[in-house]
Amino acid sequence: MFYGSIPAVITPFKNNDIDYDSLSKIVEHLIVNGSNGLVPCGTTGESPTLSHEEHKKIIEETIKISDGRVPIIAGTGSNNTLEAIEYTKHAESAGANAALIVTPYYNKPTQLGLYQHYKSIADETSLPIIIYNIPGRSIVDMSIETMVELSKLKNVVGVKDATNDLFRPLLTKKKMNSDFCYLSGEDGTALAFLAQGGHGCISVTANIAPKLCSDMQKFWREGDIKNAQKINLQLSELHNSLFLESSPGPVKYAASLLGLCGSETRLPLIEIQESTKSAVNISLQENNLL
Repeated sequence: MFYGSIPAVITPFKNNDIDYDSLSKIVEHLIVNGSNGLVPCGTTGESPTLSHEEHKKIIEETIKISDGRVPIIAGTGSNNTLEAIEYTKHAESAGANAALIVTPYYNKPTQLGLYQHYKSIADETSLPIIIYNIPGRSIVDMSIETMVELSKLKNVVGVKDATNDLFRPLLTKKKMNSDFCYLSGEDGTALAFLAQGGHGCISVTANIAPKLCSDMQKFWREGDIKNAQKINLQLSELHNSLFLESSPGPVKYAASLLGLCGSETRLPLIEIQESTKSAVNISLQENNLL
């Protein structure tokens, strides 16, 4: 079971190349500050702008740097089923602990198409698969019924739910086996998601405030609701500022202020506006991160 605070790791760039020195610094920072796992090459890692070679090497390097200290859930999704199979098989051979696979974007598959996409991948790997349901970016929304059918496959073990629908975990949980893992994909409602039966959060904010995010999850697991709520309230403005523009622009700017890496993104993402920079700066100061 995957649980707790799991940062969706940013991909640092320098002059449009991968900055592997900064990647090492970021991964170390996240692990020593209590993260319960890492997700390289997800949305926050700008996976759509990575070449095949870059994608694979980032996963390999993240596994190497983490050195078994936390689980690595490799982003291996694609709207091309054969490409997703290739990425997933590579992640398995590289030593990843699981694969995070996004619902195919742009193609707009039917629910049966979604089922066949994930089944085709699951048939080609023994790696645990976590469904990434993010209709705001992929357009298609996986139904509860489709997810229930996929959960019957032995290596489909959980979901990253980025629907921001807090009723859905309850409705899904009633129809699932008890071992299915529910991870939030929304920082602002991560604590509420736990109250609805969730197990953790694959987080953007945890790149910047890994200890606070980890502590909030830990307090909840220990039954210390008051302190979990205190951190949740403390982080609210930081969550908000990191999504004032398309992610990961704001979070990479925040990382640059912390000295973790540069703020560079790849087109079509561009440098964030001055007003967003100001909001990020203020929220970092309010959380004693600067």
